[in-house]
Amino acid sequence: MQPPNRFARKLPNEATPDHTMSTSILVVEDEPAIQELLRVNLEDAGFTVRAVGDAESAQMEIRAALLDLLLLDWMLPGQSGLALARTLRGEARTRELPIIMVTARGDEADRVAGLEAWVDDYVTKPFSPRELKARIKSVLRRRAPEAAQETLTVGSLRLDPITHRVSANGAPVQLGPTEFRLLKFLMARTERVHSRAQLLDQVWGDHVYIEERTVDVHIRRLRLALEPVGLARLIETVRGTGYRLAAPK
Repeated sequence: MQPPNRFARKLPNEATPDHTMSTSILVVEDEPAIQELLRVNLEDAGFTVRAVGDAESAQMEIRAALLDLLLLDWMLPGQSGLALARTLRGEARTRELPIIMVTARGDEADRVAGLEAWVDDYVTKPFSPRELKARIKSVLRRRAPEAAQETLTVGSLRLDPITHRVSANGAPVQLGPTEFRLLKFLMARTERVHSRAQLLDQVWGDHVYIEERTVDVHIRRLRLALEPVGLARLIETVRGTGYRLAAPK
């Protein structure tokens, strides 16, 4: 059977997945008590959490849908967390995936091995949930700013990812869920140009197969929503390349 075509439109009877707007974290931890502790604390912080107990299950989750951050235990049954991190860094699709290693191994040699696998941070057990949440937000600010659950501001435009509210000069801006995600991604990367394919992967998800022109439809809707507050011009078309959100002059 041939793989699905990224540019093929879904058939009318195919359901479109309901993507959550909260940041998704995959916890890979084989100790049930720690796994549950992490899930409860991260969900309390507003993250969407999936949890598995081994590297093979983690790879299946990641193949199904790319997430925002991987919280990875070093010592796992079968393949180690360190080996999984190296595998993910070696693949184009997961090369930029933020990874935090969680482990009881705190020796300098172990830390060096973790950093050489290009993990973004290294947390030693035991740790406080508060410290872990701070480290997660720090990594997301560096690697995936739109996923850090922090308020974004560009000129008079303000987006709050926790309350899902957008405003300009205090006036509310009404957006659909897809336009909200699109604006959130663009505001986190002001002045950077993104192709339609990049926007599809980052906003819709790399496991969703729809036409690139779908992006144009939602860009038009976003501009229409920003027009009443005089900010439609911030969404610029870069001919032959894609779109960007321009910083106000």
